[in-house]
Amino acid sequence: MIELFDITVENQFAVRGLAVREDQRGFLDSALGIIARGYIYRESRARVIGIAHGGEAIGLALVKDLDEEPACYDLQQFMIDARYQGRGFGTAALQMILSELEAESKYDCVEVCVKKAALEALRVYEKAGFVDTGYFDEAAPDSVCLVYRFA
Repeated sequence: MIELFDITVENQFAVRGLAVREDQRGFLDSALGIIARGYIYRESRARVIGIAHGGEAIGLALVKDLDEEPACYDLQQFMIDARYQGRGFGTAALQMILSELEAESKYDCVEVCVKKAALEALRVYEKAGFVDTGYFDEAAPDSVCLVYRFA
């Protein structure tokens, strides 16, 4: 069973060693980098979310508020440790995160920017209901911007 938990000073060491496969490392920050981003974006209400299965940390996500138009939740980072990929944990964790954000209801959507070459990640997001916004970011021409709208 998948559980989400807040990253704290006390439990940060349980997630700092998590890592994606070698071929995925150019798509995401390291676990420690994700934690650092949470601190850097703290004024944007950034939250580093731990993902656990059976009490063991298996992944991380970083969500922050994006108040400029279109105002939305910004899913900055989402990763499942290489040892746990391919088992549906990412899909389940993403659904849980989306449900929590929908219940909070500060915004009506979630955006994520994904490298076009990250085919597995794109499939997970599309399966969850994310769709291409059509937005082209000149700063990230090798990426696609996706949005998930709450019902």
